[in-house]
Amino acid sequence: MVGRYDRMDLTPSLRSIAGMLPPLIFLASFVFAIAILYFGQTVFIPIAFSLLLTFVLSPIVDALERWRIGRVPAVAAVVILAFSVILAAGWLVSAQLTRLIGELPQYERNIRQKIIDLRQMVKGGALERVQQSVDEIKQEIAEDEKSTEEKPREVVVRAERSSTFWPVPLIAGPVVERLAGAALAVVLVVFMLIGRDDLRNRLIRLIGYSHITITTKALEDAGKRISRYLLAQSLINSLFGLAVGVGLSFIGLPHAPLWGFLAGILRFIPYVGPWLGALMPCALALAAFEGWLWPLAVIALFIVLELIGNMILEPLLYGGSAGISQVALIVSVAFWTWLWGPLGLLMATPLTVCLVVLGKYVPQLHYITVLMSDEPVVEKHVVLYQRLLAMDQEEPAQIVADFVKAHAVERVYDDLLIPALNFARLDRARDDLTDEQERFIWEQTRAIVEGLRPPADSAARAAEHSGGKPEGRARVRVLGCPARDEADELALLMFQQLLDRHRYEMEIVSAELASEVVAEVAQKPGIVFIAAVQPGGLAHARYLCKRLRGQFADIRIIVGLWHFKGDGASARESLTGAGADQVGMALLESRDQVNNLAQLLPNDYSRSDDGPGSERAKALSH
Repeated sequence: MVGRYDRMDLTPSLRSIAGMLPPLIFLASFVFAIAILYFGQTVFIPIAFSLLLTFVLSPIVDALERWRIGRVPAVAAVVILAFSVILAAGWLVSAQLTRLIGELPQYERNIRQKIIDLRQMVKGGALERVQQSVDEIKQEIAEDEKSTEEKPREVVVRAERSSTFWPVPLIAGPVVERLAGAALAVVLVVFMLIGRDDLRNRLIRLIGYSHITITTKALEDAGKRISRYLLAQSLINSLFGLAVGVGLSFIGLPHAPLWGFLAGILRFIPYVGPWLGALMPCALALAAFEGWLWPLAVIALFIVLELIGNMILEPLLYGGSAGISQVALIVSVAFWTWLWGPLGLLMATPLTVCLVVLGKYVPQLHYITVLMSDEPVVEKHVVLYQRLLAMDQEEPAQIVADFVKAHAVERVYDDLLIPALNFARLDRARDDLTDEQERFIWEQTRAIVEGLRPPADSAARAAEHSGGKPEGRARVRVLGCPARDEADELALLMFQQLLDRHRYEMEIVSAELASEVVAEVAQKPGIVFIAAVQPGGLAHARYLCKRLRGQFADIRIIVGLWHFKGDGASARESLTGAGADQVGMALLESRDQVNNLAQLLPNDYSRSDDGPGSERAKALSH
């Protein structure tokens, strides 16, 4: 007996420990993967670089193969050309940097003059006062150091190294490592381009035939997205670097080809790359040119070219973004730079694209897409309800206004407001809403609905301006009955906005005065409309249908069971069996049902603007 009680006491603890295991395993796997990438960067950096270069060069190889050139000759030609360009650019940069270092002493006089000019510009200002304070503090510290006794310094005698070549191993190690990585990248690019079909088939076999559809979509999406992004980015950056080099040559800045090349390369770095590329030539312009005209011309050149690239070339050539949000891109740049240094900085965007595509098609990695993708991860009606739940006074109305700008105003009810009411009804049933939150949601939703009014047709608009009603049309009286509470009443208010007020006279019975329904129906309305916001409300709507049909056999009843999540056919059958003539699952569907049913009504159920009860209907509709 004691053993059984012990087991019963231990079971919750074991379950809690078991529940903690998956997050701990995930965290350990994540840390292990980062450690592998960090300590194995000598191998992984060439592999990643070769994969990205394969994505860039594959379309070119495919184009050559379509011209009936064999795969091996096509790969050889493309790889030789690509790496020849890379080596030539590297040689040009190193030669230009060597010359620049040798010429720096020539610019000393201009640098001194610029410093004098800047001092004169800020003379007497806050900057000068700060400088004086700093100088005074330095002087006091120097006097304190002189007043202290100087301690004798310990003299350390080291034996001079006998060999003059002792630094060679320290220098040769990193150089050999870089050369080995470059050679590995070249070899991998060649064999990946030649055997890319075989690599694809092996990957499909590794993942399994049961996931062949997902694997194919992922490979196609990743290939197209990365290739498109890298090709477009390479073309734009090449044009940008060429324009910078030509522009700086016309200005007369020394080593213009070097600055053009660096500007094109650094532009691969998101956001900060273009300005890093502009920093060095602007600094050299300040040192090389007398006066301020040409340095300002260099700054203007970069600004103009960057605006042209951002506003014209990128929208024209990209046709879409890389699929990464801006915040995620900045974080990924910081992460890959920390992990792999400058090469990680250059490869951050395409590597992140690969991760986003992987998360899109692999359910276990879906969180990557949620965190990094630029696609909306929360639907608009969820955002609207969240802001209502937070009791935000302004953003809910702004969300609705933005939606109306992009869609027809009639869609806002079915797509935004009714789903938000569904969430509110569900949270209230679970007792998750406070009275204050519930009251705010109802009031704010009512204010939003009252601010929306679909445009009337031209005939109705003309009649309104003339003070009359549309010619030859009598208004049909519609009685709106909430099935349960204020959520249903708000839904009826939305539906009232959808109806043409020059064709229909709609009265809404308050949810607090449900006992008035029978009395109102006794006045023979043309149509009785019952609204039931989900979840729930089906039983209340069915009861109301039975009650009204039992007392008034000839009335027309339509039920709005909007955004019903269950078996729609069964719900329709249940309500029609209880006495409903029509059941609508969306507001626009219910509006069409009212329009169709109104055409079949006899004249007894239509009334003019001068009929009894019209003043009350006008007051309710406004």
